[in-house]
Amino acid sequence: MARAFVFPGQGSQAVGMGAELAAAFPVARHTFEEVDEALGQRLSRVMAEGPESDLMLTENAQPALMAVSLAVVRVIEKEGGIALARAGRFVAGHSLGEYSALCAAGALALADTARLLKRRGRAMQEAVPVGMGAMAAILGIELDAARAIAEEAAEREVCDPANDNAPGQVVLSGHATAIDRAIAIAKQRGKRSIKLPVSAPFHCKLMAPAAEVMEEALSATAIAPPALPLIANVTAAATSDPAVIRRLLVEQVTAMVRWRESVLAMKADDVDTLVELGAGKVLSGLARRIDPDVTGVSVGTPSELESFLKTL
Repeated sequence: MARAFVFPGQGSQAVGMGAELAAAFPVARHTFEEVDEALGQRLSRVMAEGPESDLMLTENAQPALMAVSLAVVRVIEKEGGIALARAGRFVAGHSLGEYSALCAAGALALADTARLLKRRGRAMQEAVPVGMGAMAAILGIELDAARAIAEEAAEREVCDPANDNAPGQVVLSGHATAIDRAIAIAKQRGKRSIKLPVSAPFHCKLMAPAAEVMEEALSATAIAPPALPLIANVTAAATSDPAVIRRLLVEQVTAMVRWRESVLAMKADDVDTLVELGAGKVLSGLARRIDPDVTGVSVGTPSELESFLKTL
């Protein structure tokens, strides 16, 4: 059996993230400094000290989460003396985490990744006026049933499945009024919904302006073949082709994140352990819900790193 390395998406950010890493490992601190320099801002200070309102801004949260993930990767490689390519079979990331995965696998340079995510976050925020869009998690429901609710709720507005996260957890995204209708329909069918505290309706057709921005940005960015194949959000299939990766990163802005299928695809290729590198434990928590034979391991703090390095 084998492991894959997975990288968290937006929602895992918290003030103080990365501070323990920076204090314990010079290579982590240098990673944060490199991101600061690439962006021309003290993002590391926002990560460590807040204010929370600044960290939660999409254009800050996305590169910040990537920075923590890459700091963990570099500690593993420097302190453990282990190249990721020798220690796993695939990389994958949830939404923005796909950029972290590509950077970790050497397909994207760190500075380029930071700048792309800054631009991506800003473009996603600007694509839809504040208050016009919304997202909601529909619980206890499978994808086909969630898609049927979305189609019924749309009423000529946008209401799309945005994340197929795990059995019983599908996120819908679109116009706020359509999402409210979807929540009401789900309630009529005995299903609970949670409206998500997001600033924009990600991974739906309303993000088309952001996809155009990213197509331009990615066309000017060098992408190399990753050292480990990427399980892409859009296809839930492996690719190492830079041209395909570039196209899928554009499509990903408006397309559904097929996370459940991505984990099952890795499992079908004998992966039994998903190692989540970075902030939070969201993907580790989803792993066993998707398949009870898949173990999720979180590696984001010095103590977790110490434990993980012993397994390599």
